[in-house]
Amino acid sequence: MLVLGIDPGIAITGCAVIKEEKSHLSLISSQGITTSAKLTTPERLCIIYEELIKIIKKEKPDTASLESLFFNTNAKTALIVGQARGVIQLAHSQAKNPITEYTPLQVKMALTGYGRADKNQIQQMVKTILKLPEILSPDDVADAAAIALTHCFSYKLINLKTQSEKLKTTA
Repeated sequence: MLVLGIDPGIAITGCAVIKEEKSHLSLISSQGITTSAKLTTPERLCIIYEELIKIIKKEKPDTASLESLFFNTNAKTALIVGQARGVIQLAHSQAKNPITEYTPLQVKMALTGYGRADKNQIQQMVKTILKLPEILSPDDVADAAAIALTHCFSYKLINLKTQSEKLKTTA
């Protein structure tokens, strides 16, 4: 299975493709899609969309995992990130790739078993799990790899839960 993990953002959208085969995990590719603050929001969204389409066509992921929108105190930032998430979802919908979303807490729990893990702990776990020589950079790319790894650790449980729910409704 190939999982494209995405950490959405307007300045940098982190992308990482993880291959999971017989419980062996490996990093296939990683990159940040960057946009200039000098561009208009529609221009920036267009760049994110076009670059993501290129990644999808090149890597042919089976599924995508996306960080859920985390709303703190800055509504303007949340709105712009929400727009980036929209073009990301559109690209995957057009490619017929299913998308699973994970909260920051789910990512922390999946990688460290601790819901208050800091960014450095997550990055170290990504490096260790994928046997990388160094931490992925920038942070958005490391976060994308963490999101993809979370899906690799979680999708079997999600499928079991879905099957169980289907059995309950047909019984």
